[in-house]
Amino acid sequence: MDNIAHIEAMTALACGIIFGLGALGTAIGFGILGGRFLEGMARQPELAPALLVRMFIVATLLDALAFIGVAFALFFMFANPFVSAYQAIAH
Repeated sequence: MDNIAHIEAMTALACGIIFGLGALGTAIGFGILGGRFLEGMARQPELAPALLVRMFIVATLLDALAFIGVAFALFFMFANPFVSAYQAIAH
């Protein structure tokens, strides 16, 4: 039972790291994206609608990447395959 608790504790720690790095990466990505959008719009204001559409597409991809990381972390937290693999080996 002690080994299962250790596996669950390490999984919880890994999930916290996944959430943190996902949020950090998304924040950095949105900062760079917004800055470059403003630079492009300042240089060529007539292209602002096209740049806006492209910015929203890239923002969607950034969010999707963070959500995939969150989904993996939630999977490991609530349906931990490491515990079931340990239980299969132990019995």
